[in-house]
Amino acid sequence: MPQRKGLENHTVGSGFILLGFPDHSSLQGLCFTVFLVIYLLILTGNSLIALITVVDSSLHSAMYFFLRNLSILEICYTSVTLPKMLVGFLRADGRISFLGCAAQLYGLVLLGSIECLLLAAMAYDRCIAICDPLHYPLIMSRGLCTRLVVGSWVAVVPVQAGQTYQVFTLPFCASHDLHHFFCDVPPLLELACADTFWNQVMLYTIILLFAILPFSFIVTSYIQIIRAILKIPSGLGRHKAFSTCSSHLGVVTLFYGSATVIYLKPRSKDSVDTDKYLALFYTVVTPMFNPVIYSLRNKEVRIALKSLLWTKS
Repeated sequence: MPQRKGLENHTVGSGFILLGFPDHSSLQGLCFTVFLVIYLLILTGNSLIALITVVDSSLHSAMYFFLRNLSILEICYTSVTLPKMLVGFLRADGRISFLGCAAQLYGLVLLGSIECLLLAAMAYDRCIAICDPLHYPLIMSRGLCTRLVVGSWVAVVPVQAGQTYQVFTLPFCASHDLHHFFCDVPPLLELACADTFWNQVMLYTIILLFAILPFSFIVTSYIQIIRAILKIPSGLGRHKAFSTCSSHLGVVTLFYGSATVIYLKPRSKDSVDTDKYLALFYTVVTPMFNPVIYSLRNKEVRIALKSLLWTKS
């Protein structure tokens, strides 16, 4: 029963130490200020996007229903990691309890997987809007949109609960130093004192189901979109059609670009620092730029934001 013993030892133990960015230990105050500003920007920007899609009747289509869910998801996603990181900068203390680490890991993998599925649903929405515009309101009904979002949660919640349980029933070695700024599966498996083969199988199965398959669906959707756009006779029409999905494409590129490199490339001691900086992209940078991308590239969002801010003033 070594696994059970390992679990009991850590439940009453001191937990783990998030090493974060030790090379910048002399810049803790500056890092705290920078990441606090970023966190406030994420909260403000995504809250505004979510708010305008509720109060502005012109933004009650399927596209903005998904955008609202994405914005709320980004707020939750960054709130799993950034507050703990800010406390670490402020106190120069990276300690996190065993249960705290488990909760953080579960929140991270849960919300990350749901975001992958939500981005795929948004790609499907854009594909129907451009390839079959006459039937778009009928196909992308409120009922279907709700089922896609709820279905994502129903599919992901038990699977990621299983993975989290599987990781934290492993016996861990004497070193509790996590070479990361949050609890994640790969660095935790590196600390395990048992065979992690089945953990690796579980990890890559989940990546296949909740990352690679949704990404493949996104790529397929955009192939259909590009084909439909190329059939539009006027240049203005093609530009207008592509502009409706360029924001989504930008978000997909930012999110998948960094996450794919981290989870699919072989881990090595030389790449630990690089992995941490790449992780900043999909946990911090992408949520920060989502509102900017959608407000700059989407005329309806810009108009709604101006209307909301002027009304408030």
